[in-house]
Amino acid sequence: MVRWTGYALVAVLFAIACAFLSNWQFSRNAERATELRIVEQNYDAAAVPLEEVVPTGSALDPEDEWRPVELIGQYLGDEQLLVRNRPHGGTAAFEVLVPFRMDDGRVVLINRGWVPPGADQAEPDAVPAPPAGTVTVEARLRPEEAAPRSGRSAPEGQVPTINIALVAERLPADTANALQPSLYALMSSEDPAAPAAPTALEIPSEDPGPHLSYAIQWILFAIMGFIFIGYIIRTELRYRREDQEDDGTGAPSARADSPPSATAVDDVVPRARRGRRRNDPDASEEDALLDAAGSDRRT
Repeated sequence: MVRWTGYALVAVLFAIACAFLSNWQFSRNAERATELRIVEQNYDAAAVPLEEVVPTGSALDPEDEWRPVELIGQYLGDEQLLVRNRPHGGTAAFEVLVPFRMDDGRVVLINRGWVPPGADQAEPDAVPAPPAGTVTVEARLRPEEAAPRSGRSAPEGQVPTINIALVAERLPADTANALQPSLYALMSSEDPAAPAAPTALEIPSEDPGPHLSYAIQWILFAIMGFIFIGYIIRTELRYRREDQEDDGTGAPSARADSPPSATAVDDVVPRARRGRRRNDPDASEEDALLDAAGSDRRT
């Protein structure tokens, strides 16, 4: 009984762990569903001036992620930065960040696309320059990325992640002070267009991910844990009954201090004989001798 209680406790603890993991997967599935909804409602919307979506002095609303906006101003090409170790084209590529000073004085960080590493070195062989002069840019808004926690660094002219505070440290003071916080923008078009441009970033995936199926699997694992423990207990009970039947302990026993009666002794003989007859059909002569011995004793 103590062992079975331990089995049940193990099953309960396993079920609690499965419930925790299942709930986490359900949460991830809900987050992914929200991301897909925002992409669907914003990605192909008509571009509007940035001021209508993010007024001066405000931050990006999460519901406005991927919204196309129109920006008019000039690229600060001399202050261009590269974001290193970005997974594009099957390589550790670089994304090209260029500050863009708008007519209202704000500076927005524009991600113009990605370039591959060089043929003989990690740094790209060439980075296409942005168009000069006044440019009209259509771009989609993205929230800034988290600052690196692992102490990752980058060489001069590069950053490990698109974090606005981190980028501001690499820019001149007047540009850094005017930098729009909380967001950057993915370029979709420029007018006038540059002779060459970095490769455009991939469109966001519409795959909902495996989170829902994983959540259901963890629930099934919890149920299977109880079924398995129940199977173990049932198997042990069956083996215990079989052992008792083999040892003869399954039938009621007589008192140890009571002598066996003559009837009980006589009954043992036919039972033993019947058992041997089933096992040995050739024991007829021995059965006859036993019957004769029993008759003489009764007379």
